[in-house]
Amino acid sequence: MEFREAKNKFVQTWGALGSQWGINKTMAQIHALLMVSNEAVSMEDIMEELQISRGNASMNLRALMDWGIVYKEYKTGERREYFTAEKDLDELAVKISKERSKREIKPALKVLKEVSSIEADGTAEERHFVEQTTKLYDFVLKADNVLDKMTEYKDNWLAQILLKFMK
Repeated sequence: MEFREAKNKFVQTWGALGSQWGINKTMAQIHALLMVSNEAVSMEDIMEELQISRGNASMNLRALMDWGIVYKEYKTGERREYFTAEKDLDELAVKISKERSKREIKPALKVLKEVSSIEADGTAEERHFVEQTTKLYDFVLKADNVLDKMTEYKDNWLAQILLKFMK
């Protein structure tokens, strides 16, 4: 397999996987392209490489920057904007985990807390509903807390040593 073919296959596959991770295909493809590029890439080059419109590129680059996994760079004497992706895979995982928690888990926890707090009037169906939604709330809360602890390890030197030891 030649380099261009391998790069294209990676970008296309990463894009297809993106929809399973909760982001759109183009957003994932842009991220993949930037992640494997050894230098910053202009929006025009992204548009050409992926055959997408300026609006599509701009919207998805903005979203990736909001996630904190793509950065804008300026080159002296250039009018174009250039972009690069987070290259540290540990940092990338932490940022994606935090963003997904904020966008998906926290809102789900809010709803689960609300629906599990209803006053059951005593029917078996209502008691079962409150019991199950309370269990689900507790489980999701514990999972979110574990995720928070795992993403905090980069700021904790002792956790870093333990993780290196476990590897």
